[in-house]
Amino acid sequence: MITPPAAFDKWYSALEGRHLKELTFPEVRRALQALSSLYVERRASAGIDRALESPGKRAAFALFYAPLHLLQVHYVSSQLGAGSFPSTIVDLGCGTGSAGIGWALNGSPDFRPVVTGIDRNQWALGEARWNYDFFKLAGRTVKSDATRLTWSETGLGSRPGGVAGIVLAFTVNEIDERPRAVLLNRLLERGSGRRIVLVIEPLARWVSPWWTEWKEAFESAGGRGDEWRFAPEMPERLRLLDKAAGLNHQELTCKSLWLPAGGV
Repeated sequence: MITPPAAFDKWYSALEGRHLKELTFPEVRRALQALSSLYVERRASAGIDRALESPGKRAAFALFYAPLHLLQVHYVSSQLGAGSFPSTIVDLGCGTGSAGIGWALNGSPDFRPVVTGIDRNQWALGEARWNYDFFKLAGRTVKSDATRLTWSETGLGSRPGGVAGIVLAFTVNEIDERPRAVLLNRLLERGSGRRIVLVIEPLARWVSPWWTEWKEAFESAGGRGDEWRFAPEMPERLRLLDKAAGLNHQELTCKSLWLPAGGV
């Protein structure tokens, strides 16, 4: 059983207090069932805006998917990040900020990375700011499309001499084919020198038919691809929500692409 990052349980309790003020547990459970179908099974065509169109779905995302994503990124980055740790993290398609936070919490408590969350959904950016504040991270948000922003918007290299990290967690699959190809080239370019790139997606192969192409490109640039399975400790209410929605994660799974600093 993998121990979650410090303050994870307190954060989850705070999320419950934040999102269950006007919703009951059964209402969130039903919203999660609808969100699961939309977000997982038809995510490529649905888009994040439709996934977050109602208070129930937003609460379900914040109380279920966001904590799971934080745990996944925290675990994967801890396994891969032994070489160099970023002083700046850019979370492309950040949602509620959980991926950037999960990576940042692997750093020393005395020196947390500056985190920039990029997303086009205004509600998600508000949640990201609240989450950054809860974990006492120096964080900011930018409303932009991950495929259209300029690198100057991201704050990459805001700490001179430091290593910058770029993370896309459960985001690339929501991007259409042509801009996805452009993004790949830009990530490989940014992965050179003092840049680290981390991409995480669900383990299921049918979810990301583009994965093989990206994996080969990352490996050719000096990176690697991995598959992960681990069983984290989770708050009881998160497990109850998981079970009540019929999802029942006995373990968390995902796959990753990693390009370390100094890649070609």
